[in-house]
Amino acid sequence: MSKEITSRAQDYSQWYNDLIIKSNLADYSAVRGCMVIKPYGFALWENMRDVLDKMFKDTGHVNAYFPLFVPKSLFEAEEKNAEGFAKECAVVTHYRLKADPNNKGKLMVDPEAKLEEELVVRPTSEAIIWSTYKGWIQSYRDLPLLINQWVNVVRWEMRTRLFLRTAEFLWQEGHTAHATAEEAIAETKQMLEVYADFVENWMALPVIKGVKTPNERFAGAEDTYCIESLMQDGKALQAGTSHFLGQNFAKAFDVKFSDKENKLNYVWATSWGVSTRLIGALVMAHSDDDGLILPPRIAPLQVAIVPIYKGDDQKALIGEKVQEIVKQLKALGISVKYDDSDNNRPGWKFAQYEMQGVPVRIAIGARDIENNVVEVARRDTKVKTSVGMEGIAAYVKELLDDIQLQMYNRAKEYLTSHITPADNWDEFVKLLDEKGGFVSAHWDGTNETEDKIKELAKATIRCIPLNNPQEEGVCILTGKPSKERVLFARAY
Repeated sequence: MSKEITSRAQDYSQWYNDLIIKSNLADYSAVRGCMVIKPYGFALWENMRDVLDKMFKDTGHVNAYFPLFVPKSLFEAEEKNAEGFAKECAVVTHYRLKADPNNKGKLMVDPEAKLEEELVVRPTSEAIIWSTYKGWIQSYRDLPLLINQWVNVVRWEMRTRLFLRTAEFLWQEGHTAHATAEEAIAETKQMLEVYADFVENWMALPVIKGVKTPNERFAGAEDTYCIESLMQDGKALQAGTSHFLGQNFAKAFDVKFSDKENKLNYVWATSWGVSTRLIGALVMAHSDDDGLILPPRIAPLQVAIVPIYKGDDQKALIGEKVQEIVKQLKALGISVKYDDSDNNRPGWKFAQYEMQGVPVRIAIGARDIENNVVEVARRDTKVKTSVGMEGIAAYVKELLDDIQLQMYNRAKEYLTSHITPADNWDEFVKLLDEKGGFVSAHWDGTNETEDKIKELAKATIRCIPLNNPQEEGVCILTGKPSKERVLFARAY
């Protein structure tokens, strides 16, 4: 089975693409730049979505749904936001097709069905949401307004890659309104912590929390907070963002409220989101040349049980015993599948569950029944252990917890060992070329220098870490004074 995947050492990019396809996470689509998320991949997304949704609701947020289409005039209302997304917009200009008189059996756009106003297919929903909030918010009693939506968005990407960058993708976007700047900033930081909690404790992926430079901020934001993660090839991946929007959108859409002194003020806003690119991060951070390695806490299937038998009598005997084990595992909240299908041999099943990253695999044969044991294999280390049937459920539960912890620890060790300081330009470029990861270096704080470093080294400032130590130094490119190091990396 592993021969079907290009090795990471040979071609990391091809390894990633092969793995997405072979593990049944997704497939290419008839629509250029879009993907089909297959049932196994969607089950993974559902698990991630369900955990995050509960976390959002536990912090007081509620779900709603806003239209896919945004009138162009509304989209243009906040200039920075419109300018930032303009090149990625898909635009609807007509609402009807008709038979082509010059080409039998074909359809053409009906020129008489031109829209009075063009509609932008949402690349993000601030415009349509804030035009709606204007009618919802009149008084301080209406605040805070804490709303999230789970939707698809369209950003017309020229270079696409499954899960990481597609023209259409799934995400959630939170949009909140507050009476004061302090409340909005607190909300922005709170949601950053929610994301970090999820990515670290469910995805087993350590992150660096920080703030973006002005160049890298979300279009229309006053501040963008982010969590940055590191993939096995040494490239960074932005795993989530939370934006303090100030009063920019409130002013663009004239959203005001009467405060307790009956004075009119513009509300303060936030937005925050994560998307299906988290699945791409999960794949690249943990998996190996034999397939996926999935954290037990969000794996679509935590345990697969494969019988090894000769004849119907042995199959029936094993099946009877396995049903007891399945019942015990389910009682502990563990998702389990007993694969007694006759379609494929046990060896093929072992390889397939390994490819799909199922955390624990149990093999059981007639001789195991006699000895009252089963063989338990963990996906992350591939270690196999003979375990007595009597305590199998408790053993598996502890094993799943250990796999989750060890996956995080391995990723944390890799991240920690790939944050490296550089004090001059040559050292900076050498680290990026030979080691990768995050390079901690001084920068003079100007957009011009940031752009020049990006041009010369193909590396961006991923973030200025929160609670960043203050340290006198000089910029690696210009030699001008600097008061702190920032984290650079080449990134997805």
